[in-house]
Amino acid sequence: MHWHAYTWLGNGTELAREHERRPTSPDFPASPLPPMRTGDWLLKPANRMARTFGDTDAAAGWMGDQYAPVQPPTDKIPLNARINLASDLLPRGVDAQWGEWLAAGRFITVGVICCPNRHVGHPCPTPHNVSA
Repeated sequence: MHWHAYTWLGNGTELAREHERRPTSPDFPASPLPPMRTGDWLLKPANRMARTFGDTDAAAGWMGDQYAPVQPPTDKIPLNARINLASDLLPRGVDAQWGEWLAAGRFITVGVICCPNRHVGHPCPTPHNVSA
């Protein structure tokens, strides 16, 4: 098993364009919006992948690195708790995805998706150079 990393940061009102967030839509592949289901990230073009990991602790650390610069001061979940939970879930085949509202109506989603994935039957995207 390995893990693909994805992220999106944008105007939260764009998330209302749900048709673009569903793989049944012809707009899905080209849409920058995150999918409705975490496993559907695997259907996005390979260039949407930020990284591919062979190590879950490195993947969880990457999530923390992406989220830390924008983490709102009102976030009730400490960053270390988020990272520790992702480190626990990923090796058990559970996707880790964080989505949070930020200042000025922005929204961030940071996800690491298991491949192969137990929740969706999508093929693993290629290419996938696995890093630590």
